[in-house]
Amino acid sequence: MWPDQRLCDLLGIEHPIIQAPMTGTCTPALAAAVCNAGGLGSLGCAEKPLDRIRREVAELRALTDRPFNLNFFTVDAPRTDPQTLARTRDRLKPWYDRYGLGTPPEQLPDLKAGFDAEKLDLMLELRPRMVSFHFGIPDASMLTALKSAGIILVGTATTAAEARALDHAGFDAIIAQGWEAGGHRGSHRVTRPYEGVGTVALVPQVADAVSVPVIAAGGIADGRGIAAALALGASGVQMGTAFLRCPEAATATAWRDRLRTATEADTMATDAFSGRCARALRSRYAEEMAQHHDPLPGFIQMYALSGPLLDAAPDEEVSFHLCGQALTLGRDITAADLIAQLVEETRASLARLAPR
Repeated sequence: MWPDQRLCDLLGIEHPIIQAPMTGTCTPALAAAVCNAGGLGSLGCAEKPLDRIRREVAELRALTDRPFNLNFFTVDAPRTDPQTLARTRDRLKPWYDRYGLGTPPEQLPDLKAGFDAEKLDLMLELRPRMVSFHFGIPDASMLTALKSAGIILVGTATTAAEARALDHAGFDAIIAQGWEAGGHRGSHRVTRPYEGVGTVALVPQVADAVSVPVIAAGGIADGRGIAAALALGASGVQMGTAFLRCPEAATATAWRDRLRTATEADTMATDAFSGRCARALRSRYAEEMAQHHDPLPGFIQMYALSGPLLDAAPDEEVSFHLCGQALTLGRDITAADLIAQLVEETRASLARLAPR
């Protein structure tokens, strides 16, 4: 039924539907359920220690023998200048006072690069079918080593120029991530919350710019969205928010409750939590921080400042519930049932679009 089989053939899957690697909510159980239903399950590995990645991959492989994806962030070790830290601490002090947290931290943790030699060695050991990257392109030597091990490489692009750079670097497929997408924007440079290109505009431009299969992401949560992405030139889709209400996802109860009642207008792009732009449900803290666009500490050092607030404040005041603009299309069903419904919905939508 799929008009473009390139992604399915590349990854060895039945349906060109990739479950987005949502660090914190995607679990081995969720990824395995998607894999066993014919899609491609993913694990977000960016902020996890090596032993946890190894353990979760073992759990995933105990549940499925099908291909899966592991995702990493391509970011340098963060460095925050003292002036930026001082200004941010001043902005956060009223929030810390409100919840009796004392003074904001005076020092930020030293963090390593997002994808380093240790993680490369682990991938060469584990050899997943696919490794995907967010925020840019790793060193050429790393890409060569991964490709030599038979690993499919997929990168995220938020502009046609980023897609061309990924194509030139030898990536096997490219995710065209529209502005509607939940979670962190995969741009190759730090962007402001108000920057971005929508999925409908981005996908055909990326499809025209590159020779490899394009995976549409952002605002896709049902078969109508999948059919539209295919019509725009994509070979498949990546979906995250659609899976948040599945029982296999590690979505917190308060998060699930808000997803059931929120509207498509209740998300916003914010850098106030991690130091890098991400789409999440609105909160008073994020809206207040958005009133001034001063530089913030580097990604992910900013978590050291926002984390205490997330732990202490009420959910409606300070929360970082990542989700995209298609959140109202979510369903309380298993991942396997969701994949089955998505396939049938896409089939029906494609049939309506076929010439008579």
